[in-house]
Amino acid sequence: MSGTADLLVEPDRLAAELDHADPPVLLDVRWRLAGPPGRDDYLAGHLPGAVFVDLDTELCGPPGTAGRHPLPDPAALQAALRSAGVRAGHPVVVYDGGDGMAAARAWWTLRWAGHRPVRVLHGGFPAWVAAGRPVSTEAPSPTPGDVTAAPGALPVLDAAEAARLAAADPGVLLDVRAAPRYRGETEPVDPVAGHVPGAVNLPAPEYVADGRFPAAAALRERFAAAGVAQDTPVGAYCGSGVTAAQAVLALHLAGRPDAALYVGSWSNWVADPDRPVATGATPPP
Repeated sequence: MSGTADLLVEPDRLAAELDHADPPVLLDVRWRLAGPPGRDDYLAGHLPGAVFVDLDTELCGPPGTAGRHPLPDPAALQAALRSAGVRAGHPVVVYDGGDGMAAARAWWTLRWAGHRPVRVLHGGFPAWVAAGRPVSTEAPSPTPGDVTAAPGALPVLDAAEAARLAAADPGVLLDVRAAPRYRGETEPVDPVAGHVPGAVNLPAPEYVADGRFPAAAALRERFAAAGVAQDTPVGAYCGSGVTAAQAVLALHLAGRPDAALYVGSWSNWVADPDRPVATGATPPP
């Protein structure tokens, strides 16, 4: 069972670790679905020693039928992580602009690639600043790392597997998008509105607020209300596998490190016009 200590780190604890002779590698993964690129935020100020890593181009593969944020090529991911100074077995801390989504996807990607010692800065860059910690505009030149990408350390769903999980009994496929998108009333990003038949809607704000997670017991209660019992097979998806990675992190915090991510998510599902689309609210249990 995963514990909070190896998943999240608070600003004060991180500051103490950064004072050590061999501190964690810091990765700034600030990102927006729309608007100025995260690199602009990084250049304006970041945690001292942090290296910027781009979610779209370095932590994910190119968009296409596999989704808007598909799995990265392992060799390309390994090169990006080594360039950022990630070393085999050495701790990494990732952070974003505060909502926790990009950081969770970075956390998930590194763990999927076999690098286990990675944590998310709880509350992201705003929490660091609010704690009165220093900010730098100096871009470091890290010594290249030697990490090896070994994909498969976390479970992944493709479209067929997601469909089977949604139809399974027991089994829960969580759709963590906003309820109007799930119900098919609106779709601001993808070409088709609706959800995977059988998926259960649990919008992200119901288990995380402003990038901060409640206690494990509260998370377990919220997931149980969506049908995720202790031994129920569970997976998650969203629009492109970013918000859903945060759901997987929340499930780890709740004691479910076996939770699977449908990486391609809705953007992959609707790339095939033959896949069925459901609309309407989640039916009562």
